[in-house]
Amino acid sequence: MVLKFVVTVIVFAQILAPIAEAAQGRAVFYNPPYTRSACYGNQYETMVTGVRSNLWQGSQACGRRYRVRCIGPTYNFRGACTGRSVVVKVVDFCRDPCNGDLNLSRDAFRVIANTDAGNVRVEYTPI
Repeated sequence: MVLKFVVTVIVFAQILAPIAEAAQGRAVFYNPPYTRSACYGNQYETMVTGVRSNLWQGSQACGRRYRVRCIGPTYNFRGACTGRSVVVKVVDFCRDPCNGDLNLSRDAFRVIANTDAGNVRVEYTPI
């Protein structure tokens, strides 16, 4: 009986942990080329992001991955979100004035939102 309870608690903790870690913010995008990067100098991945100072943590964010999904438009823009999510790697620092918590590559932004929206509300979870 105790073992069954412990297993149940562990399963629920694993299911709820990602939900508890999810944060909300805003995402914008930047156009290619994505090769210059504060983390790696020259890099050639396309599903990447720059982050604001609160996430940057003195370059400790380099290499961190986030699952990002659009949860709505920042401004009144119909059909901003695609309903999909994307995994991105932190490769850069988004210097002020940074208009979002995440400055996604255009390729990554297109997965989650219409680029015409320009700025969307997102939920992002470290993975």
